[in-house]
Amino acid sequence: MADSNALDQLRAVSSDPMGYARAWKERTGGLVVGSFPMNFPSEMVHAAGALPLIVQESDEPITVGHGVLFPFYCGFTRSTVDQAGRGDLDVLDAIMFGDHCVQLLGAADAVRVQLPNTRVIFFQLISSMCDPWTFGRARESFQKLRSELEDFLERPVEDAALHASIALFNRNRQLIRTLYAARVDGRARLTGSDMQAIVKSSMVMDKQDHTALLEQIVAALPSAPVPIEGKPVRVHLSGHFCQAPKPELLAMIEDCGATVVGDDLYHGYRYISTDVPEGIDPMDGLARWYMDRNTGVPCPTRVQNDVDWDAFLLSAMRDEAAEGMIVLMAKFCEPHMYYYPEVKEAFERAEVPHLLIETEHETMALEHLRTRVESFVEILRRRRGAPRTQKSTVEGEAA
Repeated sequence: MADSNALDQLRAVSSDPMGYARAWKERTGGLVVGSFPMNFPSEMVHAAGALPLIVQESDEPITVGHGVLFPFYCGFTRSTVDQAGRGDLDVLDAIMFGDHCVQLLGAADAVRVQLPNTRVIFFQLISSMCDPWTFGRARESFQKLRSELEDFLERPVEDAALHASIALFNRNRQLIRTLYAARVDGRARLTGSDMQAIVKSSMVMDKQDHTALLEQIVAALPSAPVPIEGKPVRVHLSGHFCQAPKPELLAMIEDCGATVVGDDLYHGYRYISTDVPEGIDPMDGLARWYMDRNTGVPCPTRVQNDVDWDAFLLSAMRDEAAEGMIVLMAKFCEPHMYYYPEVKEAFERAEVPHLLIETEHETMALEHLRTRVESFVEILRRRRGAPRTQKSTVEGEAA
């Protein structure tokens, strides 16, 4: 059984990221640097002595944000602008924006207006991942980011400090991967919401403190699998790049008789999949990390001819012995919407069942969703030992 006190602390941070940032700032007097997902090297901010914080979608209903962004922007961007308008992001001394979708660009402009006293750092990474110049361009972008952080923080980001931060962040990712493996083999009775809280809190907390809590949780793991009743259906979760799925949705999926044995969620395996190479120039290591991560867990916001997201998903499911996949698509997420038809076609061709659920920021018709997930789980149960003759896709509606 995982250490419950340590897990409770991570849950608390996960549920109130900005509250944690304010408390940390009051306690340490340090600076807080926020960033948009998914490609910022938080190690660089940590090495400079500031707190790196990946901005999270809020559970609060959108109010002032309705008058700033179009309603067809995704929930994450509208929530972020709403938080800026309400003053929730005032704790940030600087915020770094990326450009991996058009909606993030619009949100960046809106937040810039809402936070006139906050330093805005715009960061653009090459999105073509397999060109001969990709590594050099990525390294150049990281070096520019390093220089801009040094200018804002008025202190150098030393190589020695960056090496130490890289080692600490790698250790943090490795511990979370240990918990992932323990959950799959039955040694850790961690729910999907628990795992999400572990990953999400890692995006917010001081990394030294978070790693210490992870060490406690890992140390409390039993050496042998814990028996479970019945034989739950094994599913893979896919999607949700910028924001975390709502915990009640994850709980409902498990209540329907499914167990999540793998995922490629940003608030999941995508975030902790790849370590930064150590023992080399730290800027080379960060550029290598950026490229290796997309090879390991492909992202539809990047272009790479020698890897396919759909092929990765099918391979991951084979390795996990997953029986089906549940796709969580945030409404109006353009990169996901553009790529999903290829995933759907590949899964139908391979006769692997999947269920598409489109999620929204504020509305969550859980009972309607429960019926659909229960039906999907029953389909997977009936397929056990049966010929693959059933339709492999269960189309979805807005959640």
